[in-house]
Amino acid sequence: MGLITLDTMRYIHLDSNETVFFNRQLEHIMAQTYDVLYPELQYARLFPVTNVAGPGANEYTYRQYDRVGKMKLIADYGDDLPRSDVKGKEFTSKIRSYGGSYGYSIQEIRAALMNNTPLQQMKANAARAAWEELCNRTAFFADGSDDFGGTFGLFYNASIPKNDAPNGDWPNATPDEIIADIAFAINTPMTSTLKTEIVDTVLLPTELYALIASIPRSSTSDTTILEFVRRVHPGVTFISCNECAGLDPIPSGAAGPGDVMVAYRRSPDKLQFHIPQPFEQFAPQERGLEIVVPTHGRIGSLTTYYPYSLHIVEGIESQS
Repeated sequence: MGLITLDTMRYIHLDSNETVFFNRQLEHIMAQTYDVLYPELQYARLFPVTNVAGPGANEYTYRQYDRVGKMKLIADYGDDLPRSDVKGKEFTSKIRSYGGSYGYSIQEIRAALMNNTPLQQMKANAARAAWEELCNRTAFFADGSDDFGGTFGLFYNASIPKNDAPNGDWPNATPDEIIADIAFAINTPMTSTLKTEIVDTVLLPTELYALIASIPRSSTSDTTILEFVRRVHPGVTFISCNECAGLDPIPSGAAGPGDVMVAYRRSPDKLQFHIPQPFEQFAPQERGLEIVVPTHGRIGSLTTYYPYSLHIVEGIESQS
């Protein structure tokens, strides 16, 4: 007969279900939770956000003025003087409401208190995360459709200039070709507006950002392509952006998936993402044995006051 130890004595009078339960009591539950991770949402960092319209507005309008007129050579007694003037346009965008909720039963609250689990806060965080995902999706992908309440984001705004990369296919391109494509993205707003618009930010698909951050400028250089373009364009910040990859359709309307590079000036004078009513939670509502917390927010468009301060370049992904 084998030696009876303390461990075996524990289970002599327990059936299989009781043994599992007993083992569960001996298990150490770590205080820290390891929640599912999601990519960072960058809309608030990449686009200036404004609440100026206010929560009561259903639309917001901005005005743009232009000056006209010229001088001409006249005689001493000439009275046919050319007239200078200003003319204006109005641009109106829609604002839409979005709602959500979270809730918990009375028993869930009691169980959470017993286990010292911050149930309410965790569910509130989930509701807030859903709002942030909506804002991010609208800022980048809103196309004016009913799904987005008629609002527009970055990629599908028809006013923003879009061009194919002169070389493209970066995974198979030479460093010189990639550098030329980046220069094309940055320089086009400047040259097309006679230096009125100057780019200070370039968004790149994450995979292609990693590519240029690891490939040498040349076979005889210890400088990467990314380091080189940063030195050549000292006023420009290059940012890895997940949303720039795998667009379908691509911004010009062609079938995807496709990757894009976006060059623009990150200034509230050039573009703003309108969130007239940021995320809010209302008082908990009792519904039988459940507590429900309604949530709400209002979103407009990513408004580009000067569309030619932006430039979207397509075709930089592998074509093979």
